[in-house]
Amino acid sequence: MEPVIVRSGHVTALRLFDVSYAIDLTRAEAIWGARPDREGMRSRLGTTPAKAVCFGVAPLALRLEPVVLSLGGRPVTATASVRLYDFGTAAFALQVPAEEMAWADFVTLANAMDTRLGTAATGTPWQEMLNGLRAVLAEALDRPVVTPLEEDYLLAVVHDFDAPLSANALMERVDLVPLLSGETRPLSEGARQALLRQRFSYYDDDLAVVTWDRAFLYEPRHETDVADVLEVANAQLLQMRYYDELLDAELPRMYDMVEATRASASLWSARRYAKLARRLHGMVAEVTEITERVDNALQVTEDVYLARVYAAAMDLFRVPSVSAAVDRKLNIVRDTYTALYSESHGGRAEVLEIAVVLLITLEIILPLFH
Repeated sequence: MEPVIVRSGHVTALRLFDVSYAIDLTRAEAIWGARPDREGMRSRLGTTPAKAVCFGVAPLALRLEPVVLSLGGRPVTATASVRLYDFGTAAFALQVPAEEMAWADFVTLANAMDTRLGTAATGTPWQEMLNGLRAVLAEALDRPVVTPLEEDYLLAVVHDFDAPLSANALMERVDLVPLLSGETRPLSEGARQALLRQRFSYYDDDLAVVTWDRAFLYEPRHETDVADVLEVANAQLLQMRYYDELLDAELPRMYDMVEATRASASLWSARRYAKLARRLHGMVAEVTEITERVDNALQVTEDVYLARVYAAAMDLFRVPSVSAAVDRKLNIVRDTYTALYSESHGGRAEVLEIAVVLLITLEIILPLFH
């Protein structure tokens, strides 16, 4: 059987950072547009009707300067871009074209991109790209994060083969496992099945296979909706991870503050309880607001195919479980706030009772002096 040739496609490496609490996209667009030869545009899914799938707040897509990478010992120019989400995430992308390339070489290119740009790589251009973006858009970043969390993802996309192939024919002609796993050694049958479990087709001649850190997309019509949906799912995972870690760090501090307040019992304890309760209430409100914006980043209503891909990606990336952990920790903070508020209220009532007793005592004692 003749080897399969990738006539046109690309490999895209994504690196996402939680750059700030929020991003003023309108301000960012104005700042970026004021620079020479710079233009930004609000993103929407390419071919899906807006009523079927839409962004809660459309992200801002910006083109960056091309980046020269060393892949396989030779320089390759990658197109660069970034997409900004209002809830504080910046999703950078480096894309390398694949043209007239044997399937084995396409797999090699994907693995080389991961080696050069993945989380285990050193000397990557991501930090430089992030620093450049921060310097330009500093005014649009609300409470920038000093040490941001990161997520990465790899997309291997084919638009045309040397001959038209259906999804079933493609699965028979090529082995997707080395591409999706990055492994050169043969995998067990169980591992192979797990990698290929989440695969989807809408037409007979398209295919999407999604895994934890990579995806293969066969898109003869050059559609980008599935890739966009996978990026949004990664952005949601990143933000949920951030707030999960934030609450992990906050809960011990909260317990220490409560104990310190209780240890210093006095007539002013009620005021201390009230102050701590207000602080916790503010934190709950802030985290709840941003997590709701993250949850509503993408709304899938009528497009059943994209809804299936999106749900599978969210499940694979464990977004619901991380979100549930955030909710549990928020409930602990809410319960603590309620208890502190009750103690504060009780403390005030106790002070009032003491004041009343003192006044009654004075009323009894003062006539005796007369």
